Amino acid sequence: MVASSSSLKLQDLIQEIREAKTQAQEREVIQKECAHIRASFRDGDPLHRHRQLAKLLYVHLLGYPAHFGQMECLKLIASPRFTDKRVGYLGAMLLLDERQDAHLLITNSIKNDLSQGIQAVQGLALCTLSATGSAEMCRDLATEVEKLLLQPSAYVRKKAVLTAVHMIRKVPELSEIFLPPCAQLLHEHHHGILLGTITLITELCERSPAALEHFRKMVPQLVHILRTLVTTGYSTEHSISGVSDPFLQVQILRLLRILGRNHEESSETMNDLLAQVGVATNTDTSRNAGNAVLFETVLTIMDIRSAAGLRVLAVNILGRFLLNSDRNIRYVALTSLLRLVQSDHSAVQRHRPTVVECLREPDGSLSRRALELSLALVNSSNVQAMTQELQGFLESCPPDLQADCASGILLAAERFAPTKRWHIDTTLRVLMTAGTHVRDDAVANLTQLIGGAQELHAYSVRRLYSALAEDISQQPLVQVATWCIGEYGDLLLEGSCEEIEPLQVEEEVLALLERVLQSHMSLPATRGYALTALVKLSTRLRGDNNRIRQVVSIYGSCLDVELQQRAVEYNTLFQKYDHMRAAILEKIPLVERGGSQVDEEAKENEETAQLSEAAPVPTEPQASKLLDLLDLLDGPSGDAQHPPPLDPTPGGALIHLLNLPCAPPPPAPIPNLKVFEREGLQLNLSFVRPPGTPTSLLITVTATNTSGGDVTHFICQAAVPKSFQLQLQAPSGDTVPAQGGLPMTQLLRILNPKKAPLRLKLRLTYNHFGQSVQEIFEVNNLPVETWQ
Repeated sequence: MVASSSSLKLQDLIQEIREAKTQAQEREVIQKECAHIRASFRDGDPLHRHRQLAKLLYVHLLGYPAHFGQMECLKLIASPRFTDKRVGYLGAMLLLDERQDAHLLITNSIKNDLSQGIQAVQGLALCTLSATGSAEMCRDLATEVEKLLLQPSAYVRKKAVLTAVHMIRKVPELSEIFLPPCAQLLHEHHHGILLGTITLITELCERSPAALEHFRKMVPQLVHILRTLVTTGYSTEHSISGVSDPFLQVQILRLLRILGRNHEESSETMNDLLAQVGVATNTDTSRNAGNAVLFETVLTIMDIRSAAGLRVLAVNILGRFLLNSDRNIRYVALTSLLRLVQSDHSAVQRHRPTVVECLREPDGSLSRRALELSLALVNSSNVQAMTQELQGFLESCPPDLQADCASGILLAAERFAPTKRWHIDTTLRVLMTAGTHVRDDAVANLTQLIGGAQELHAYSVRRLYSALAEDISQQPLVQVATWCIGEYGDLLLEGSCEEIEPLQVEEEVLALLERVLQSHMSLPATRGYALTALVKLSTRLRGDNNRIRQVVSIYGSCLDVELQQRAVEYNTLFQKYDHMRAAILEKIPLVERGGSQVDEEAKENEETAQLSEAAPVPTEPQASKLLDLLDLLDGPSGDAQHPPPLDPTPGGALIHLLNLPCAPPPPAPIPNLKVFEREGLQLNLSFVRPPGTPTSLLITVTATNTSGGDVTHFICQAAVPKSFQLQLQAPSGDTVPAQGGLPMTQLLRILNPKKAPLRLKLRLTYNHFGQSVQEIFEVNNLPVETWQ
């Protein structure tokens, strides 16, 4: 009793803590008062226990330790006095959780309080159970909560419904207990009970397929409730900005979205209602409540099997969102349109000017979403206009968006280019603007495009020469330009292109290439391009080659090994094999793209068969030239021996060429396996068994993307049983380009010493259309050839 009389009251404790000028003074006050509280708990004072615990809870809210009050909470909950129960239940919600075994001790007290007829006590017990109830407590008390769902008191029913929601989230198998009361609770007119019931049904449908089928029969009743809300409303006190009970409307729309997904009958029942909600709420979009209902309506229309006209209405609503002054609403609209662009491309195309306007938003997240949607809207009819807008955005966009924008423009140009010349001009402009941010394959793609357009060789080389003369900092542009000058440098001095005047002096070309070689901005690969271009110009230009030889000889002592090797080989070519230089430095033939591996193998087999069946032996000059070409750095060609005649047996030519012994035919290839497909992203596995190690298996994971948006931050992780050994190689990248771009690959090495049946578990994480996706699945249908 002395400790209680000397301790402070709660109001005095709060005032004294607030008056503390330093943290040390605050700690001193709290430590002193905690000592009084401990002494009071030891004395077992029942009259002041709830007051001491109330002070301890305030100390807990300030962040100081208060765990010694947990058992006092249990004593107060078991007390018959309401003042004690109130503080005890509050302390249990703050100090107890599932990680501590002490919370299980209040199960019996909660069960007794739930069976009492006192509404206030039942409300306290239900609140504590919904806040701290573990799975064990939910199983023990589920029947008591079910009984309270149909109590006459609306206060108790509302809290019982919320407690049932917590129980379903903790223990989904309890769903069967709460199915029957939900049908009766849907007839309620009380806002809190009806809102809680809709939430409870939503949780049941998400976690139980049986509950989903059960509540699909109640779709007409839900439609009636929502229609009543839209037309008349339940009560004016729950209306916000002229929208009748928007919280209840949003919750019902979410439930309808779950019930109508992949179900034709339920979707037809909702169609008229969704159109009514969309039109009725569309009168005023200046209020956030109306926008929330509209957005949920759009999401519901997108997820169910709605009519075509209804989907157009949803796209138009999102188009109006794009005109809203609130950036959050515009962001939501862009994200939703990005999801709809695949299924309703023509409807989204109508809002293309508004989407393009969003590219100029100063907010980085908005401009990124607008960029993704703009790239998805590009097609063959608007590619020129959209590319012009995107190139304008590329010139002023933030650095973190330049890579995505440049890659998107190049992919769109490759897919929808009306002419080769337009394709070349577009790619060149991207390289000139953001060359350092383009993908690695941009250089190879452009060189192949120029090489295949013979009628544009003169135009391309002069455009690239002019661009290179203005700026040598964009390395991909410099690489393409030097390659093109090396291949078609002779066209720079001719007048075959009427639009651009030819150069008058060959020295200008050589000086520009020397400038690239000497620039500190040039990468080693770029210098390699420039050095090769110089050597090729020795056969393209008509002037003296002494200047070219001098430059090449300088780089024979370069510190870069790759560049030094090239220079040494080119010097040898000038000195010993000058008579072959023109033939060796001819223009590179065009390599076809896009051929499948099967076609390539068939072509190789056909060529091998033709080679083996050929009777005539190559003439001696041809064989001599071949040996000279393969042995540049050895002795003179006259000392070389002639190759033996070809073996007329099938496959003999290839065996003699590689100097390999006759080997048995390789085993039959293992068929590929498709293991994943979602929204255009597809994952395929290909298998190879190395001949020398029969217990080893190489799996190539290939990810392709046919959708309109890039798959970014792609990570593939794999796991195998303990009897296997798995090694994951680094992937080729973390982005799978849209619209069938370059696939991403990753190699898996698996060692199976026991030759047991192989099981593989994969986890994929990536971002697609603004959504973060994680998929975990097991592959059990691997071919038998992978482990036998």
